[in-house]
Amino acid sequence: MIAAKSEFAAAMPGRKIQIWLEEIRAPFFTAVLVPVLLASVMAWQHGYPIQIGYFFITLLASVLIHAGTNVVNDYGDHLSGCDARNEEFVRPFTGGSRLIQNGTLSPKEVLTGSIILFIISTALGLLLVALKGMPIFYLGLAGTFCGIFYTLPPFNLAARGIGEFLVGLCFGTLMMLGAYYVQAQTFSTEVIVASIPVTLLIAGVLYINEFPDYVADRDSGKRHMVVRMGRKRAASGYVAIIALTYLSIIAGVAFGVLTPYTLLALLTVPKAIKAVKITRKHHSETPELVPANAATIAIHLTTGLLMTVGYILAAIF
Repeated sequence: MIAAKSEFAAAMPGRKIQIWLEEIRAPFFTAVLVPVLLASVMAWQHGYPIQIGYFFITLLASVLIHAGTNVVNDYGDHLSGCDARNEEFVRPFTGGSRLIQNGTLSPKEVLTGSIILFIISTALGLLLVALKGMPIFYLGLAGTFCGIFYTLPPFNLAARGIGEFLVGLCFGTLMMLGAYYVQAQTFSTEVIVASIPVTLLIAGVLYINEFPDYVADRDSGKRHMVVRMGRKRAASGYVAIIALTYLSIIAGVAFGVLTPYTLLALLTVPKAIKAVKITRKHHSETPELVPANAATIAIHLTTGLLMTVGYILAAIF
C-alpha cells in the first residue's frame, strides 16, 4: 500500500509538490522569518546598510534548515515508533506530518528529502561563510547538528530533556546572531538581549505542542520536559515561559539595552493571557488545548514583528 501510494504521488507532479509542502510544514516557517528579519532590521538601525541579497540568502538557508529539521524529525519519530503510537495528535500542530503513517511517503523518501534539504542549506551556508566569514560556519553547524539529532540517535536531544532549550537557542539567539553578522560583520550584546523573547517564545511553541503528544512520547521514550514534569506541572512551566518573555523585554528597555519602541510587543499580552488560561485549565484535554497551540505560534510571530517595527521606528525617529 505504501509503495502504491508513493508511486501514485510520483506520477502527479502537482500533488507531489503539495505533499512535500505538507511534509516540510511550510506554514511554520515564521519561526525563522522572525529572527532573521528582526536581526537584519536591528543591523540597519545600528547604521549598517541592509544588503537585500544577503538577507534573502540568509533567510533561504534558515528556511531550509528548518525544513530539513521538520522532515528528519518525522523520520526519527517513525524510527522510535512515537508517531505510530500517537492517537491524540492535532494536525497541524502536533504528531508530525503523518505522511509516513498514512502511507503517502515512505520512510526512505522522507530520509532522502531531509538529506537533500540539509545539503542545499549547507551549500548556502558555506557561500555565506566564504563571503562573510567563519562565525557563520560555527553558528550554522550548531543549528544543523541540533536539527538533525533532535530525534535521531545517538543523541536524540528531545529524549534528554534539553530539546526545548536547544530549539529555542538555535531558532532564537544563534539565528539572530548569524543574521546580524551577515549584515554587520560583527556581533552585538543588544541582539543577544533582543533574542531572549524570541528564544523563549519559539521554545514555548515546541513546549505547548508537546502536551497532546504526551502519552505517545512517554511510551516511546521521548522524555522531553512535558513528559518529565507531567502535563499538570508542565502547565506552570508554560506560564513561566510566557511571563519571562515579557519580563525580558521590559527589563531590556529598563536597563537601556533595547529601544523603548520594543514595548510595542506588549500588545500581545492579552492574547498570551488567554493562552495561559487555556493551558492551565485544559492541559490534559487535547481538543480544548488547541487554541493555546495556535495562539502561541501567533504570539511568537506578532511579538517578533512588533519588536521589528519598534526598531524601524527607532531608526526613523
